[in-house]
Amino acid sequence: MKFKSIFITGGAGYCGSRIVPRLLDKGYKVTVYDIMYFGYDFLPKNNPNLNIITGDIRDSKKIGDTCKGHDVFISLACISNDTSFNLDEALSTTINLDAFEPMVKAAKSSGIKRFVYASSSSVYGVSDKKDVKENHPLVPLTLYNKYKGLCEPILKNYSDNNFEGVTFRPATVCGYAPRLRLDLSVNILTNFAINKNKIVVFGGKQLRPNLHIEDYCGVVECLINAPSDKIKDQIFNVGYQNLSIAEIAKKVKKVVENYFPDKKKIEIETTPSDDNRSYHINSDKIKNVLGFVPKLTIEDAVRDLCVAFKENKIPNSFEDDFYFNLKRLKRINAK
Repeated sequence: MKFKSIFITGGAGYCGSRIVPRLLDKGYKVTVYDIMYFGYDFLPKNNPNLNIITGDIRDSKKIGDTCKGHDVFISLACISNDTSFNLDEALSTTINLDAFEPMVKAAKSSGIKRFVYASSSSVYGVSDKKDVKENHPLVPLTLYNKYKGLCEPILKNYSDNNFEGVTFRPATVCGYAPRLRLDLSVNILTNFAINKNKIVVFGGKQLRPNLHIEDYCGVVECLINAPSDKIKDQIFNVGYQNLSIAEIAKKVKKVVENYFPDKKKIEIETTPSDDNRSYHINSDKIKNVLGFVPKLTIEDAVRDLCVAFKENKIPNSFEDDFYFNLKRLKRINAK
């Protein structure tokens, strides 16, 4: 193991809540740095190799002080998804863009050796190209996507032989996590299918790449361990199935009906949408360079959610704002 200590901003978020236990199980020492909009009771707090810090990424001094002594910096923290972003544009700008360069500088000054940045495949916006590769022009439709794209060259500007920067652009993540989000496409559809016996599809023709959350964790682990000469200053798409929203809905319906055979048939209703993001990403580069290939499907993600619902791990799945970024940010009046 080349690197042994990991510092993760946003470690108490959706993806972080799956990554942190996985890294601890592999023997890493992990520090979670998070503003804790959703708390952290779901993290393995009793693990002696886990350090939990409540902090704001806009506080670059605190970032610099607390990341000292770590090898790898994983940057996950942001205001996620467009609706949450639009709730308070000024807040989102300070967190998703303004804080990034001071955070990178602080990490570099504190002796971090590798900085892994989670961008987004949504930076491509709309493209009718059969395969969107990493060199495709970025045509973001929203400020959330625009800022993700703007942060990528900032990291590259600070990268050198002692501070390796690498970016990955994950597809829309799906599947169960302890800090579950039910405001992402596959997870939304599954929640409705199980609890309302009805799936409402907004639009339907938009192509949307997906990535199982366990494969997302696999990417992060891969980028922690990859040889320097293969990842420094690189950008990697990471997605698996590129399907239309309508196709995803049919898969969700089939899995849920098979898992809950006593339920009545699930209805699919289609309604217009103003969300025009549509793109088909190509993930050959990370396969060819690092040998990483996603293994889990949308169906696997839906089955995981079915199990969690059956085991009552997801109570009040429409009412509790724990599952919905926008609702929680509104209620706590996040600043």
